Formats: sequence, structure tokens, C-alpha cells
Amino acid sequence: MTEHGFKRLAIGLLVLNTFLICALAGAGFFYLYDNATVPPSRLPLAGEQLPSKLRGEFQKALNNARRDVRSTGLEARQARVEAAALMGKPDLDGVALADALKRAREAEYAVRAATEQKAIDFVATLSVDERRRLADGLIQREAPRPATK
Repeated sequence: MTEHGFKRLAIGLLVLNTFLICALAGAGFFYLYDNATVPPSRLPLAGEQLPSKLRGEFQKALNNARRDVRSTGLEARQARVEAAALMGKPDLDGVALADALKRAREAEYAVRAATEQKAIDFVATLSVDERRRLADGLIQREAPRPATK
């Protein structure tokens, strides 16, 4: 190997080692000082505290309630689409927009009321201990979340 080739090899190895040392130092820095962020988790479901058989029945009752009022939900969606179309027009008709939003709101309230009534009917069949478990699940769902960075 010539002297010129040896110099090139030595410089190349120095550059490579420099990058390697910096990479190891950076990895060590992140390992020591990185505060691992917890990925956002989903909200707990109220029925998760119930035994599996009752949890399935609870979910089935809620799904049936939503299915029963699906047409009302579609009315709410259609009213929101109508409201969006009214907002996009050059001449805004405030009365028609307010009416469309009112229809959407009332339909959404009807869906929620029907779902809540089915939940109430189901809860009425539970024992006190099972109702307490369900209440604990509701409290966990509504508890404030810790602030994230």
C-alpha cells in the first residue's frame, strides 16, 4: 500500500469512527435523558368493569338501541349536510341555517336519549354490586386526564 493510499484509509477510518462515536453518544443521551411519552390511550368503556357475559349483553343492548334509532341519526347527518350546504352559499340564510342546525341537534338528542334509556333498562336488571362496577367504569371514563407535554 502506498503512503497516499494509507493516508486515505486512515482519514476514512477517522471519519467513520467519529460518526460512530457521535451515534453512540447520541443514543446514550436519549437513553438516559429521554422522558418516554406514553402514547394516548383510548377512553375506557363504562361496561369494561362488568363480567364478560354481562359486558356482552350491555354492548348488545346499546347496539340495538343505536340500530333502532338509526333513521333518526341519518336525519341528524342529513341536517348537518344541509347546514354545511347553506353555509357554502354566497347569500347566507341565517334562519334556514339555524333551522337545519336545530333539526340536527334535536335528532342527536333523540338518539342519545334512546341509547340512555336502553342503558337504564339494562342497568335496572343488574345487582347492586354489578351496578357499582358499572358506576366505577363511568367514573374512570369521566375522570380528568393528566396533562401531557
